[in-house]
Amino acid sequence: MHNLSFKHRCTQRLNAKIPRKLSLRASAYLCASLCVLLLLFLPLPAWAAQPERTSLTLELLQERLRTPTLREGNLTVDLQKMVIDLRPENTKFRDAFYQLLRKELGTKPLGLDLSYALILGDFVGSDLGLRTPLYAKAIAPIFTATEQEKLERLRFVCLESLAIGLPNSKDCRSLLGTESTPSSEITVFRGVLTLVQTRFNGEVKFSNTFFLQSVDAQGATFLQPTNWTETRFARPVSFTSANFQQATSFQSSIFFEKANFKKIKFQQLADFQGSIFEKTANFNQATFKLVAKFSSVQWQGNADFSDVYFANQAQFTKADFNQFLLLTEVTFEQAVSFREAEFNQLVNLQGANILNQADFSDARFATEACLSVPGLTFNSNQAKILGNPGQIGKMFCIPTLQGNQNILRNLGQNFRQQQQIADANELEYTKQRLRLIELGHRLTATNINTATVATLIKLGFSATQAEAIAQRRLVKSFRNSSELLTIADIDLEKYTQLNVDAQGLVVRHRLIVGETLSIGGWLLQAWSWLALSILLLLSGYGTSFWLVFGVGGLAIAYFGLLFWLVDRYRRLHPVPIIPTSYETISILVSFSVLEFFSLLAIFRNAEQPWLTLGCLLIIIVPIPMTLLIRLYQQGRYHDLMDVSYFTEDGTFRQLRLLIGRLPVIPRNETFRERYMPLLCDRRWNWLNYYDFSLNNLVKLGFNDIRLRDQHLPGIISALAWYQWSLGVIYITLVLWTLSRTIPGLNLLIYLK
Repeated sequence: MHNLSFKHRCTQRLNAKIPRKLSLRASAYLCASLCVLLLLFLPLPAWAAQPERTSLTLELLQERLRTPTLREGNLTVDLQKMVIDLRPENTKFRDAFYQLLRKELGTKPLGLDLSYALILGDFVGSDLGLRTPLYAKAIAPIFTATEQEKLERLRFVCLESLAIGLPNSKDCRSLLGTESTPSSEITVFRGVLTLVQTRFNGEVKFSNTFFLQSVDAQGATFLQPTNWTETRFARPVSFTSANFQQATSFQSSIFFEKANFKKIKFQQLADFQGSIFEKTANFNQATFKLVAKFSSVQWQGNADFSDVYFANQAQFTKADFNQFLLLTEVTFEQAVSFREAEFNQLVNLQGANILNQADFSDARFATEACLSVPGLTFNSNQAKILGNPGQIGKMFCIPTLQGNQNILRNLGQNFRQQQQIADANELEYTKQRLRLIELGHRLTATNINTATVATLIKLGFSATQAEAIAQRRLVKSFRNSSELLTIADIDLEKYTQLNVDAQGLVVRHRLIVGETLSIGGWLLQAWSWLALSILLLLSGYGTSFWLVFGVGGLAIAYFGLLFWLVDRYRRLHPVPIIPTSYETISILVSFSVLEFFSLLAIFRNAEQPWLTLGCLLIIIVPIPMTLLIRLYQQGRYHDLMDVSYFTEDGTFRQLRLLIGRLPVIPRNETFRERYMPLLCDRRWNWLNYYDFSLNNLVKLGFNDIRLRDQHLPGIISALAWYQWSLGVIYITLVLWTLSRTIPGLNLLIYLK
C-alpha cells in the first residue's frame, strides 16, 4: 500500500509539470508505437496471406502463349497468380481470352497453369479445348497415336457399361453407334490442367470434356456451382482440400486413373450419379454438408471414404463396388442408402458412426463380401439398419468378442424391433461362436502370468526376454498382452511376431493374459465349451429349426432301425426268428428316405455340416452299437421268444402328446391287459418301430407303444432308456429353438 501511494504521488507531480499539449502528443506517439508492435507480432489476417496477383491483359496473355514454360516435361502456359476478369462487362477480353487459348491449346498439347489465380465471372473451361466427334472414323487426325489410344479407351469402358445396362451418356451412345452426329462431339483438353489454390468467383463449366492429361486442383475454391457432367479424366485427378461452396455435378463422369478427393469440402449438393471410377477413389476426410449422390456409380478400384463426415443424406443406391469399400471412422448424420448395391469385397465399417438409418435392402453380397463392424457406433434406440429379412444378419463379420459385445447386442435389438428374428438370431449365433473361440483360447493358450520360463522360450521369447517377463510379473501381474511392450527387452517387432503368423494373419491363441485357473475352474470352463459346442453344432444355438429337425429325423430313423433289428432279427438257430424279405426291404427303403431328407436339412442349414454330423454320430452311435454287439454276443434265451418285445395300448389309436410316458409298462396286471404285443404278421408292422422311436425322442406318437415288462433282456431296456433320456434333452432343444425362431413364441430369449 505504501509503494502504491508513493507511485500515485509521483505520477501526480509529473503530470502537473508536463504541459497539456505535450501530454497529448506523447499519447499519440505511444498509440502509434503500440500499433506497430501489434502488426509485428500478431498473425497476419487472411487477406494479407493471399499472394500478390497481376491483372491479365491480352498483351500479357499473348506473351505467355508465345513463351510457354517447361514443367515436368510438359509445355505449360503459365498464368499463375493472375486476376482474370471474365465478367459480362468485360466481353471483349473474355471472347479474346477463349479464342486465343482455344487456338493454342487445341493445336498443341499445351498445359494450362492457373495456380493461385483469381477468376472473376463464369469460367467455361469446355471452350478451351478442341471439339471433335468421338465416332472412331471421325476422330481428328491432329491427335497423336497416344492421344487416339486414350480416346479409343473410352470405347471399352462403354462396352463394360453396356454389359450392366448403363451406357446412358452421349459419348457412349456415339462410340457404340455407327454414325457420327453433332451431339456426339466432345471437348478434348490435351495438356495438363493445374488449378492449385485457384479461386473461382463465378460458375465453372467443364461439362462433356475429355482431359487427356492430369488435372490438379488442390486447394481450389469454387464459390459458385461447378459442372463436370460427363467429363472424362484419362490421367490422375486431384481435388485435395478443394472447397465447393455451391452445387457440384460430376454426373456420368469417368475417372480412368486414381481420383483424389481427400479433405475436400462440399458445402452444397455433390452429384456423382452414374460415374465410373476405374482405379482407386480417395474421399478420405472429406465433408459433405448437403446431399451426396453416388447412385449407380461403378467403383472398379477401392472406394475410400475413411473419416468422411456426411451431414446430410448419402445415396449409394445401385452402386457397384468391385473392390473394398472403406468406411472406417465415417459419420452418417442422416440416412445412408445402399439399396440394390453390389459388394464384391469387404465393406469396412470399423469405428463408423451411424446416427440415423443405413439401408442395405436388396443389396447383393459376393461370397467373400461382408460388413465388417468392429468398433461400430450404433444406438438401436435412435438409429436402425435395414436389410432383407433372413439375409442381412449373415453379412456382419466381427473378428473377436472382446470389445464388440455392445455392438452385437445393439444390432440384435435393432432387428428384433423390426421383427426380423432370423437376422437377430444370426447375430446371436455369431456372438456365441466368438464366445466359443474365446473359451477355447482360455483352455489351450499359454497364460503369460503362469507360464514357466521354458514355456515362454518355446513360445518364441528369447531367454533374456523370458527372464524379464518372469521378473516383471513378480512385481505386478500382466493385465493385457500389450503390457509386454513395457519391458525394455521386447520391442514392437517382437510383439507383432507373437501375434501375427507368416501369412500376416492375427494369431491370438498363442498367449493369453488372465487369472490362474484351478483344476475345478478349468473343468467347468471345459464343460461350458463342450455344451456350447453341442448347441452350436446341433441347433445353431437355437437359431435354426430346420437344423434341429434334420438332427431329430436322423436320430429317429436310426433308433427305429435298431429297435426293428433287435425285435425282428433274434436268432438263426435252432429255429430262425427273422423278418420277411418284404419287411426288410420296407424298413431299409424307409430308413434311406428319412436319412436322405434329414441329411439334406443338416447340410443346407448347418455352418459346418460335417462337424454337426460327427457330433451327432458320437452321441447316438457308440453306446447303442456297444449294447447291440453285446446283445448278439450273449444271445437270447428266455420265454416268450416268439412274442414282440413291444406292446401298444389297445384302447386308443390316435395322435398323442406323451410327455410323461416312460418306455416300459408298469408291473400291473391291468396294464398288461391294456397293452397288447405288436402283431408281427402285419405288412405295416415296421411303422410301429418308427412310432416308438418318435415317442422316445419327441414325446409324440400315433400309438402309445412301450416295452413289455416280462422276459425282457436288460440290454434292450437300456437301449430304450438311453434314447428316452436323449429325448428329454432333444425336446427341450426343440422348444427352445421354436421360442427363438417364431416371432410369436420368442419369450424364452428374455430369460437369459
